[in-house]
Amino acid sequence: MSPSAGEKLHPLLRQRDGQHARVTAVELFFDLVYAFAVTQLSHKLLGHLDAQGVAETMILWFAVWLGWQYTCWVTNWFDPERPAIRSLIFAVTLLGLVMAAALPGAFGERASLFAVAYVAIQVGRTTYIVSRLPADHPLAPNYRRMLCWLAIAAVFWIAGAFVFPQWRMTLWLIAIACEYLAPMFGFPLPGLGRSSTRDWTIEGGHLAERCQAFVIVALGEALVSTGATLSDAQDWDGTVLLALLAAFLTTVAMWWLYFGTSSEDATRTIERSDDPGRIGAYFHYIHAILIAGIIVGAVGNDLVLAHPREAPPWAHAIALIAGPVIYLFGSAIYKKVVYGRVPRSHLIGAILLLAVIGLVPVADTLSMAWMACVTLLALGFWEGRLMLKRRNQRRRETA
Repeated sequence: MSPSAGEKLHPLLRQRDGQHARVTAVELFFDLVYAFAVTQLSHKLLGHLDAQGVAETMILWFAVWLGWQYTCWVTNWFDPERPAIRSLIFAVTLLGLVMAAALPGAFGERASLFAVAYVAIQVGRTTYIVSRLPADHPLAPNYRRMLCWLAIAAVFWIAGAFVFPQWRMTLWLIAIACEYLAPMFGFPLPGLGRSSTRDWTIEGGHLAERCQAFVIVALGEALVSTGATLSDAQDWDGTVLLALLAAFLTTVAMWWLYFGTSSEDATRTIERSDDPGRIGAYFHYIHAILIAGIIVGAVGNDLVLAHPREAPPWAHAIALIAGPVIYLFGSAIYKKVVYGRVPRSHLIGAILLLAVIGLVPVADTLSMAWMACVTLLALGFWEGRLMLKRRNQRRRETA
């Protein structure tokens, strides 16, 4: 979508010349902190595989994702090569490092450190942008509404850090709802109105590429975690090597289902939409689910390497299967947005994976891991063939 005249004149905005806006080095540098955050979350979940641990990890994951997502929109609109924006990204990166370091103790002794660092990211970044935009700029009303909603959420983040842990979860869930749901409705506020997604003149290729980069970050963390667990194993016998192969191929299958079947088409979907802002927002909501599946999948990979021949406790079995199921759920919604339909393969795959949990009384961890792995690989092959058919048909139509 072409930018308005106001956007062209502002020196900090990306200059839209019809070319694909490239992802800059400073954005990739910013992502490194989130690789650390994903590692922190997977380790927290691995050490607390109970209802409380799952709920806490889920809340912290949404905070991590929202901090990244809102920053991603800034770098889509504003040019990270400008010193003013580059300095902002460096400041957010530093705060993100503090936030990530505090994640394991966010529901304990480091609650206030986590909350303050997170609020500083969200409110500080948005306040800076508001201060740099002229009052009559097309993006200014949107950022003023955004700042108000982030300030409302900040009250709950900070208050949650200073109450009893049982109340903290409730207050932080309210904060997440403010930040996650408000964009869906255009950040509505009395007296300030609401934003329209049609006014969000995003660059589709850049947004899709940024989401893809985070998927790579999460998959990379899964491989690093697998390697670290293998390194700690005392005996690298055939069983451990089979467990390694299952963990590696599961990660490959997740990569295949995303990059091998839909990533290029995603960019095209945003660019051809008459409301790219809405499609871009959908992409961010969906990727929160997709990457959560990868994080849980990394926990499953660690479990199969650490206990391949043991009969898995129910918590371990659920974690082993939940990662692929969550990933398929997110992938199904993603492909519904990209292609306009939910892939039948994903529904069948999810049913097969859920059936594997019923084998807990008779199967060991390694067997269950291989069943999940083979299911994901089969789905990747299935979706890959469909992709080739779609592209061949597209070539024939344009020939």
